[in-house]
Amino acid sequence: MRVLSDKLDKEVEDVNRDIEAYEACLQRMEGESRDVLSEADFLKEKLKIEEEERKLEAAIEETEKQYAEVTAELKELETKSNRFKELEERYWHEFNNFQFQLISHQRTNVLTDAFPIWHDGDFGTINNFRLGRLPKIPVEWDEINAAWGQACLLLHTMCQYFRPKYRIKILPMGSYPRIMDLSNNTYELFGPVNLFWSTRYDKAMTLYLTCLKDFADFANLKDQDNNIPPEKCFKLPYKIENDKVESYSITQSFNKQENWTKALKYTLCNLKWALYWFIGNTNFQPLSATVSQHTDPSAVGALYPKRGTNLKFGSRNS
Repeated sequence: MRVLSDKLDKEVEDVNRDIEAYEACLQRMEGESRDVLSEADFLKEKLKIEEEERKLEAAIEETEKQYAEVTAELKELETKSNRFKELEERYWHEFNNFQFQLISHQRTNVLTDAFPIWHDGDFGTINNFRLGRLPKIPVEWDEINAAWGQACLLLHTMCQYFRPKYRIKILPMGSYPRIMDLSNNTYELFGPVNLFWSTRYDKAMTLYLTCLKDFADFANLKDQDNNIPPEKCFKLPYKIENDKVESYSITQSFNKQENWTKALKYTLCNLKWALYWFIGNTNFQPLSATVSQHTDPSAVGALYPKRGTNLKFGSRNS
């Protein structure tokens, strides 16, 4: 549409230049000696020029009409595009609200049943989807994307329950989740991505870590408000700082696959730790008699490894 509009603008300019040329020619002819042409010939030539001028004016009018139609059509397409984006955003918002309400009205272990976090060798898993890649075990991107989709939906569900003002917004969209930063810039948390050209993917993973850390900080403050002793207040088993979980970077760029996979495994461990705190501090029914309404982190701690030991995520049915 824009190319056609530019073309029509150029045609209008060309027609205007022709009109100016004809007017200049007419003035020049009027200034010449009248004995060059007879009066009858002059009138005949004049009528001919006037006829051409009318045709040019009609052409200009038609061109301007086409330009107006193209402009109107372009504006209509832009309006439809904006409307489509609004409908898509509303759909996902309503879809996520429905998922959250569905989970909220079911029994407690629906969360642990819906999001079983475990491990498969060197990989952390959620719903049996492996998160990470190794040189000798190139996990398919479809599986990695599905794992991230599950992790995003779980963290988004827990964040939406308390509705605190988090800095980062998670947009769970199945296997195509996205993360939105403070400036409303959206980053794709799905692949495939190239090992050396994964800036947006790295940004999305780092933002996810930031959101998980924000939830952990919120949980810690809530425990303090509930007068829980400082040593028993919620704390993630693996420290998160910027793009690192413990000493392992979650970014892919210029990072070893082993280190990236380890960071993802620790991230899932932190996520499950946050899930147990969430279950114990909401109106969901407790997971079992060993997890009270106000979860004691030391009691849940038996389900998690200590730092430096092999990572265990609990039983597959937990």
